[in-house]
Amino acid sequence: MEHRGMKKWRPFATMPEQYIGLQEMINKQAEVAQPVLTEEQMEQINFTLIEALHTNRQVYLTYYKQGQCITEIGFIQFVDSLGELFVFIDDVFKLKNKMRLSELIDVRFV
Repeated sequence: MEHRGMKKWRPFATMPEQYIGLQEMINKQAEVAQPVLTEEQMEQINFTLIEALHTNRQVYLTYYKQGQCITEIGFIQFVDSLGELFVFIDDVFKLKNKMRLSELIDVRFV
């Protein structure tokens, strides 16, 4: 008697749309609403951003994107309070990310 191995699962792999649909449903269940920040929290984030920019210190940056709260480590390169934008260089890939200040949830020094 021989073991069939992965052959028995091949018929289920013929419907990749099913896997895509299931993954979308799982992602939607994991979504969270964007947290609402108080004025005090927004001021603290602003002060931390400015200090990180001038001292070139590394920060933990938590932001909201597509239903998820994401935390990254990196450096703040530019802050435009009037345009509500800032530029963040991540520590892993050294890529520049341009984000809106309204997406920020928390900024802390490493």
